[in-house]
Amino acid sequence: MLPRRPVAALYVPVRGLLEARVPWGRDRALDHVVERERHLVPFLLTKDALLTAAPPPHAVPLHALPSTIPFPFRPLRFLRLYASAFELSPHPVTVSPTHRLSTLHLDEAQAIDATRADAADRLLRLLMLAPSRALPLHLVARIRLDLGLPSDFPRSLLPHYPDYFALSADGRLLELVCYRKDLAVSAVQSYAQRTGGYKVGDPIAFQLSFPRGFDLDKNVRKWLDEWQKLPYISPYEDGSHLAPRSDITEKRTVAVLHEALSLTVGKKMEKEVLVKLGEALRLPPGFRKVLARHPGIFYLSHKLRTQTVVLREAYRRHMLVDKHPMMGIRYQFLHLMHMGREEAGKAKGKERKTIRGDQMMGEEYGADGENEEDEEDYDDEEDEDEDGENIEAGVASEDEESDDEDTENSSHSSVRETGELQQAAN
Repeated sequence: MLPRRPVAALYVPVRGLLEARVPWGRDRALDHVVERERHLVPFLLTKDALLTAAPPPHAVPLHALPSTIPFPFRPLRFLRLYASAFELSPHPVTVSPTHRLSTLHLDEAQAIDATRADAADRLLRLLMLAPSRALPLHLVARIRLDLGLPSDFPRSLLPHYPDYFALSADGRLLELVCYRKDLAVSAVQSYAQRTGGYKVGDPIAFQLSFPRGFDLDKNVRKWLDEWQKLPYISPYEDGSHLAPRSDITEKRTVAVLHEALSLTVGKKMEKEVLVKLGEALRLPPGFRKVLARHPGIFYLSHKLRTQTVVLREAYRRHMLVDKHPMMGIRYQFLHLMHMGREEAGKAKGKERKTIRGDQMMGEEYGADGENEEDEEDYDDEEDEDEDGENIEAGVASEDEESDDEDTENSSHSSVRETGELQQAAN
């Protein structure tokens, strides 16, 4: 294993950028990137529980589904919402995949097999970012969908690369075996090399883009221009000699977060998970504030009752610039989900036409007597950032719609979504 080459000690005095108050500006296109994946994680985890964990014919009792699946509401209601993917049988209630879901699962398995070497390289590079050359296995498992790894990657991927990976004696850590210097080139450096004239050690400016109407204070813009001209310290280099709370340290922190997002197939990650990863990569204290200070590099979306960090340069409006094969498959899953919602919305519309007044209201309740709309437990509180400051009045109330509204409106919106997802998948 090659040792990390330390970077010469650099002292750059603290500038105003570190203390700047940078506003948050909404980007509807990137919000749409996040919002269109509503319920995708529990959908994929349920699919894996049926088609990967369960033996043929893949019929699983409802109560036997893994408790770790983060269903947004009652599992039975969730499965009914996606009838295009899941079939339900009564007495007792069992779940099985539809033919369409099984076919897509086979396509996904082929894509995973075809991209296995790429997945191993990306996972290896993630370990190379860690000063300890190891990451908690549970953390890797938590981001495995972001990395495009199979659900059983400890058994189906790691054993194929014994020269790359090893598990610690207690099985809690995924450890690096071989440091590949040829892979220690960040996405930023690779882009600079492709666009011409870059040599190691040269300053590199990050690509910046802002939503329409967004404007930085002229002093912040001046500080940002100076910051962009500072040396670029590769995230694969040792930054321990850099002066704390300096612009050069901030630039390397941005480089690490940028590279971590670049290693994902969707070029985005939930902020909570990215923060956990940053802590494991031993980024300096307060690194999470970097995400808000650089809105031209990272976009913080507040859709789906969480915060998601999106790498701006990876998207042109709502479309990925370079689409990973696993994302093509994922868009097909989303297309299948929207088909189910459209069917559910049409069925619900027909039902409402045949039921009058209080009878209709009675049918709106689930079998166990709970009001389905109430189960969402959405609130209308304003989203707040880490410092407790309001991001934008009414963001939560505007963004967080109940799923009853989703299915009711699906006959109107799913047509557009279906066409868009078909285009993305191709």
